[in-house]
Amino acid sequence: MDVISSSFNSVFIWAFSVACLSIVSLRPIAANIGLVDKPNSRKRHLGNVPLIGGIAIYFTLMVLCQGVLPKSQLINLYMISCSFMVLIGALDDFYDVSAKLRLLAQLLIASILVMGAGFALHDMGNLLGFGNVNLGYLAIPITLLAVATAINAFNMTDGIDGLVGVLGIVTFSSLCLLFYWSNNSNLFVISATFVAALSAFLLFNLGGLRRLFGKVFMGDAGSMMIGLSVVWLLVLGTQDGDASFRPVTALWIIAIPLMDMFAVMHRRVKKGKSPLSADRDHLHHIFMRFGLTSKGSLFIISVVSTCFAGFGLAGEYFAIPEVIMLFSFIGLFLLYDYCFMHIWTLSKMVKK
Repeated sequence: MDVISSSFNSVFIWAFSVACLSIVSLRPIAANIGLVDKPNSRKRHLGNVPLIGGIAIYFTLMVLCQGVLPKSQLINLYMISCSFMVLIGALDDFYDVSAKLRLLAQLLIASILVMGAGFALHDMGNLLGFGNVNLGYLAIPITLLAVATAINAFNMTDGIDGLVGVLGIVTFSSLCLLFYWSNNSNLFVISATFVAALSAFLLFNLGGLRRLFGKVFMGDAGSMMIGLSVVWLLVLGTQDGDASFRPVTALWIIAIPLMDMFAVMHRRVKKGKSPLSADRDHLHHIFMRFGLTSKGSLFIISVVSTCFAGFGLAGEYFAIPEVIMLFSFIGLFLLYDYCFMHIWTLSKMVKK
């Protein structure tokens, strides 16, 4: 445990420094090649903003994985998958790739880990109280679906300054704690690298460094890589021979991205739209229509996400039965979805 605690400090300092240097170096390059986010009807920021936050985090991850972690096929396949995901995300940032093509690419990239590394959700834990649920032949297709779900859940949260970064920090910090409790040093290092790199990104996206060097955005390259990395760590943490935590805990530490994605897709389908279509109906958009600023919306969503993750961590630490954790999550999601579907009616009731 002491070794892991001391490694966090060194990993955090190195990753934070590499991420800052990468952002400063990449920013002028992005402006020269046109890798920038331009204002439009859905994006109301001022001026062209470089989309290099995610690429800088990828460089940081690559440096730390090569310099700190022992060489293994699993890490190599993970880095290959991240490389392809960042490439697809960067192409999407450049050319606005169609949602269907993007989803196909995500599934193909996920298959690198599933087929190449035997990375799959087999044991779902004692979810119903009658013994462990084993997926059997459904393990591979459900894992592919889970990977695509996590990637798009985090990608969809990237709608206001800082949100995907803060939600990422909540998730990776939770994973740090779970891997610390189980003494899983390698996965702890990867989680800590993301915490440090995302912290550096937020200084350029929200904090004081944007005044010195200019603002940057995460970009689809970053949000999709975060989603891929989260689900990779969740699967490894729950499916390893000596699992670090129970599968139901994973739901709680990514609760807000998951709930928001499914609620938004439900609303789109009910309106007769494609579930993959773009709109301004996410949770942060709704808060802003209620009159909150983007920072106010960010604060509220961050606090709620931290509370959900904290509940999941408490459930893991105190070994609350998985059936209670699962049905608590389902009940919370149904309440969230109901409120989301009737948000304008509820808002009128509140105002009265």
